[in-house]
Amino acid sequence: MNGWILLDKPKGLSSAAAVGNVRRLFDRVKAGHGGTLDPLATGLLPIALGEATKVIGYILDGTKGYRATVRWGESRDTDDAEGAVTATSVVRPDRAAIAAALGGFVGPLTQRPPAYSALKVGGRRAYALARAGETVVLKSREIEVFSLDLVENDADSAVLDVLCSKGTYIRALVRDLAEALGTVGYLGDLRRTRAGPFTDSQAISLACLEGLSHSARLAEALLPLETALDDIPALALNGEAAAKLRHGQWIDVSAELRDGIVFATSDSGPVAMARAIDGTLKPLRVFNL
Repeated sequence: MNGWILLDKPKGLSSAAAVGNVRRLFDRVKAGHGGTLDPLATGLLPIALGEATKVIGYILDGTKGYRATVRWGESRDTDDAEGAVTATSVVRPDRAAIAAALGGFVGPLTQRPPAYSALKVGGRRAYALARAGETVVLKSREIEVFSLDLVENDADSAVLDVLCSKGTYIRALVRDLAEALGTVGYLGDLRRTRAGPFTDSQAISLACLEGLSHSARLAEALLPLETALDDIPALALNGEAAAKLRHGQWIDVSAELRDGIVFATSDSGPVAMARAIDGTLKPLRVFNL
């Protein structure tokens, strides 16, 4: 089995456990996911099987989309619903105030990650230090928010659609938005709607996958390896060139080919991820198909 399962991850399940469940259904084939979702989050979790694990990095680097629910009036030490209350406020921003503030959170931003995160501090996970009662100060990092839209709101909450770069913490975005609005807030609910070229409209639930596990239809849920590479130029090779690339050899290609990452294919299917350099093609990850 080589390809992608686009799982609609349920709330309460870790990303690692979700991968484990899918591996079980597919006879323990090698697998990995295209970007961690917290247990409290739901939505799109791309899971690569077999040779598709060699292109996970291209999903990790892709644009992410989320639908986030902000709860106003309380801050939490985890910046989400799982944490303990650290502050309260009676201020509740109205729709006009929220809409006006969103523009300040679109574009390149500097963001301070949550203390309860998997980032390492001195070789230890930040969340482990925070749970042990230690003060955690994480360095700010550069991110980019491509769009941020208000979907709906009421007196105590707001629902936002976010399109952002990798490395963006939605919990931190919500925390900082609340502060800009003169109040406090936390991430009450989160659903991932996009990861690279994939959207949650393509996702399948774990229950549906398990229902297919004893039939030939399970394979129908598997998307081809190359569906993750829609944004990467494809280069068709003849049989001789494909064979050389599969054996780790550099090959000559058109000098007009722009330098960069290329998805090399042949009549027999995917060949390799390669890098074009000055009219030559260097294999990076060869597919054993």
